[in-house]
Amino acid sequence: MTDATKAELEEIRASIDNIDAVLIHALAERFKYTKRVGKLKAEHDLPPADPERESRQIARLRALAIEADLDPAFAEKFLTFIIDEVIRHHEAIRR
Repeated sequence: MTDATKAELEEIRASIDNIDAVLIHALAERFKYTKRVGKLKAEHDLPPADPERESRQIARLRALAIEADLDPAFAEKFLTFIIDEVIRHHEAIRR
């Protein structure tokens, strides 16, 4: 590997590391809000899951993924993972 290739690789990886940090901070911020939702649902005896909202969110994120030239199936898997975690948190708050 040439020095130029190594330098370019390091530069690209530094950008990836920065994006990863943004993703983690954005997820933390998102979970602050979903925690508030979970508390509100628990206070008003609402179910932890909201399938209609979840379906709308998945459709919205799939559309955003298409606009961003990202695989919409990947975006859906990612959001489904997050939704499952949020529901788990909401169930824990109810206990």
